[in-house]
Amino acid sequence: MGDATRRHGQVLVFDADDTLWENNVVFERVIDDFLGWVDHPTLDRTEIRAILDDIERANSVAHGYGSKVFLRSLGECFEHLRERPATEAERREIHELAVALVEHRVELMPGVAEALDELAGRHELLLLTKGEREEQQRKLDAADLLHHFRAAHIVPEKSVDTYRWLAKEHDFDPARAWMIGNSPKSDIAPARAAGMNAVFIPNEHTWVLEHDELDATDAGVLHLAAFPDLLHHF
Repeated sequence: MGDATRRHGQVLVFDADDTLWENNVVFERVIDDFLGWVDHPTLDRTEIRAILDDIERANSVAHGYGSKVFLRSLGECFEHLRERPATEAERREIHELAVALVEHRVELMPGVAEALDELAGRHELLLLTKGEREEQQRKLDAADLLHHFRAAHIVPEKSVDTYRWLAKEHDFDPARAWMIGNSPKSDIAPARAAGMNAVFIPNEHTWVLEHDELDATDAGVLHLAAFPDLLHHF
């Protein structure tokens, strides 16, 4: 798609985790270590992972997202498997498994900084990320990308109402706006339900709880392979 067929003057709303930078891959490494460490006598790794997924699903509804909630889920999974409270030593071991989450440096996806620099000259850019506020703000600051965006919002959850609020807050027509992200559940489906267009950029490490089916016939969803591909369309 050349310059003549690019869309101009759009509102581009960007997800952060696993769209602008890698995030869930770090959690997956911790889970892999946890599954090896817990070493259940009758359940295999797949069965233990299913239990952990159920616990994470419940905790995300009750407590939100982020490394603190994730640690809580690991502890609850361990106690469920052992059928007893974790000892102080076991709690320390679980915490040590997840040290990488706290120490992890933000690793931008290839071409993100350069693409945002160019897109900001042609469109209005907003950032919308969900999670624990302090943790998300730390990642936003470390990524050094905020200067590209008119505004950045950290929300506890992304729902249809979130996207309707965003359009009202920044006074834009949803029909000329695009939500850009890797999560069918949080980025694509609710944005489309709110009347926005969407750009789906899949990430192989997307959290299993963010998976959802997308309508392959929906012309309002643009499917791209990588972040820099946005420059061919916007």
